Amino acid sequence: MTQIMKPYAIITGASTGIGLELAQIAAREGYDLLVVADEPQIDAAADALRQHGGDVRSVQADLATLQGVDQLIEAAGGRSVDLLCANAGTGTGHAFLEQDVALWRRSIDTNITGTVYLLQRTLRQMVERNAGKVLITGSIAGFIPGSFNAVYNSTKSFINNFADAIRDELKDAEGVTITTLMPGATDTQFFARAGMLDTDVGTREKADPAKVAQDGWDALMAGKAHIVSGWKNKVQAAAAHVTPASILADQHRSMAEPGSADEE
Repeated sequence: MTQIMKPYAIITGASTGIGLELAQIAAREGYDLLVVADEPQIDAAADALRQHGGDVRSVQADLATLQGVDQLIEAAGGRSVDLLCANAGTGTGHAFLEQDVALWRRSIDTNITGTVYLLQRTLRQMVERNAGKVLITGSIAGFIPGSFNAVYNSTKSFINNFADAIRDELKDAEGVTITTLMPGATDTQFFARAGMLDTDVGTREKADPAKVAQDGWDALMAGKAHIVSGWKNKVQAAAAHVTPASILADQHRSMAEPGSADEE
């Protein structure tokens, strides 16, 4: 008797936050999963995901490196990838001139280099089969000059733009879709890891990562090009397209400057 294979999904940055919520949805929808993060918590996340009955494998890999991406691809064991959620990312709070080179370089290497390499390797396979769905986690931050988060916002600007470009390049690849999820501030570990808990944006109410993930999933399944999650973020994204960069940067300063959480 021939065993029917379940669809297969790879989800990066899946130990917490939006990535974990995307993995939860995929597991409930009947996907076998390969989940990855650069921290040991990914194994506990995989254990929790197995309650949905699918095959769930985890790999701890540093997706800021090409070797880490290769490790992830190797862990798939040659299995065809039906869905990729390229969600891994890391932030950089505080003033740029005060940041260690290792900090801002890791953000660039994770958010850009590792993501682009993973997309190239996975999309080549999808285009050969004329089948596959990709969800890329960008951000409305990519529309805004990010004072006191300058490197992170710039990496998301790259990702938003890059996704638009490759979507057009691959528009003749029937069955392959690329969706960009663009959330705003979301209730994840991002702000703690970026050292932004003393900022206005770090302390204000944020979006539910489960809601953000569901918005992204729904757009992905519908084959949409983009989804800005949350009506306030939609307004902010629209305004960013017509507001001078100097004003946007100053507005971002008021949210992200260290100590802004204490200001009236």
